[in-house]
Amino acid sequence: MERVLGIGGYFMRATDPAALGAWYRDCLGLDADEHGLWQQGAGPTVFAPFESGTDYFGSRAQQTMLNFRVRDLDAMLAQLRAKGAEVDAGTQDMEGVGRFGWVTDPEGNRVELWQPA
Repeated sequence: MERVLGIGGYFMRATDPAALGAWYRDCLGLDADEHGLWQQGAGPTVFAPFESGTDYFGSRAQQTMLNFRVRDLDAMLAQLRAKGAEVDAGTQDMEGVGRFGWVTDPEGNRVELWQPA
């Protein structure tokens, strides 16, 4: 059986695609090229369907949530707050998995940040 090799892309609608792309570059350091190509670091990726009624993604209108691996969650959250981003006050620790925090991008999409254990 053929299998997928990894995530090939993540696409989202935006009112202002250029501004949203700049936010991800300037706030999260996602340095994609003019075609959106980004060379990410090697590491685990979680693929997990959630119940349709979950509040975990924030707004019920948001059907998916992007999760980024980070080296230092506290430093990333401080950096986002310093840039005026909407950062959730709390974080979550999951034993054996790591720590999680959340930010909402300028288009209202909740993004999860994960510091693996």
